[in-house]
Amino acid sequence: MPAAALENHVWDAHELLSREELQALQLKRLRECVERVSNVPFYKKAFAAAGVSAKQIRSLDDLRRLPFTTKQDLRENYPFGFLAVPREEIARIHGSSGTTGKPTIVAYTRHDLETWANLCARFLVAGGVRPGHLVHVAFGYGLFTGGFGLHAGIEKVGAAVIPAASGNTPRHIMLLHDLEPDVLVCTPSYALNIAEVAEQEGVDPRSFKLCLGHFGAEPWTEDMRREIETRLGILAFDNYGLSEVIGPGVSGECMYRCGMHIQEDHFLVECLDPETLEPVADGERGELVFTTLTKEAMPLIRYRTRDIASLNHAPCPCGRSGVRMSRVVGRTDDMLIIRGVNVFPSQIEEALLRVEGTAPQYVIEIDRPGTLDEAIVRVEIRPQDFSDKMSQMQALRERIQHEIASITGVRMHVELVDPMTLERSVGKAKRVIDHRKEKLQG
Repeated sequence: MPAAALENHVWDAHELLSREELQALQLKRLRECVERVSNVPFYKKAFAAAGVSAKQIRSLDDLRRLPFTTKQDLRENYPFGFLAVPREEIARIHGSSGTTGKPTIVAYTRHDLETWANLCARFLVAGGVRPGHLVHVAFGYGLFTGGFGLHAGIEKVGAAVIPAASGNTPRHIMLLHDLEPDVLVCTPSYALNIAEVAEQEGVDPRSFKLCLGHFGAEPWTEDMRREIETRLGILAFDNYGLSEVIGPGVSGECMYRCGMHIQEDHFLVECLDPETLEPVADGERGELVFTTLTKEAMPLIRYRTRDIASLNHAPCPCGRSGVRMSRVVGRTDDMLIIRGVNVFPSQIEEALLRVEGTAPQYVIEIDRPGTLDEAIVRVEIRPQDFSDKMSQMQALRERIQHEIASITGVRMHVELVDPMTLERSVGKAKRVIDHRKEKLQG
């Protein structure tokens, strides 16, 4: 289904506020937020050190007087050190999806949950979800915010939910075939995994009745969007969120798919140089920093996400006034420095999807056996492109190496592996194994 076939529906009037109206609302809510967190021990101390209070917030420019918050701050105040309401007002607790150590705990009041559902409804409606649709959710339903956040947003829209959860891919394929949902919700890498397993079982993924997909929780490229759309026969939309800020619902694409609209009436966004912490110009990549304007249970001031993206303040044809953010190209803490060059895993994915014959399944292994870094990219070959002719495989390997070098500036060794031999994930895909860190930690 082409994007032009969608009607430009808007969930609520706040999405269409003029910039002047929006900024006036942001200033009012910023003052209220600063007042709300003033008794949180971390912020009470940080505000005193910075010599700032809610009364001194006279313009949005005063945001820069406020202190930053980092994930380490949240860890050091685990579990409820950032709570801004009495514990009896907590309606739900979620946490980060980290696989090691203690999760970053996030609490919600009932009002927070209502806000969250409406924010998810906004981007779902912008991306074509309508009352009467049947939506297949293949996110986990646990501490991770993805499943529950999208579930509430779908119900808010008036659509029906299949809470299929994550894992057991053959079961997903059965449900997609038998229940005939209209929309698929999961990570982009898992959408491709579903397509792969379906094909292995002799099922054409394009035979599903799906017409839309809403994907998030991990970086993905425009090339991967095209791959998903081709394999599943759908229109794919990107959305962005993170547990610490609220979960999914921070931003999402409209029908024009030229960036994700940030819900600026609820989140103040900055895009800063991660080294200098100074603002970057529109269109330039920087680290996204969010201030939650309306959260009650655990509001955050200038939270450093470590996510790298760019902002675009130009008007969008859809009429929404929220600034648009690009795809997240990576994280400052996921960025690889190989022989002095900054490389993001998403760049490897971009290179692979430009080379005919490879699947978008890969693992990057980095080591330093001597004084220089060595990077190996293990790439799956599509079954139909496998050949027992050494010359053909060597030519394919060289095309991949050339494409990676042209995008990253680093020449990496490429190993071609058999189809379906790399580990699949039902959640966020693990793409990097850095043996240099293991050696340092050892």
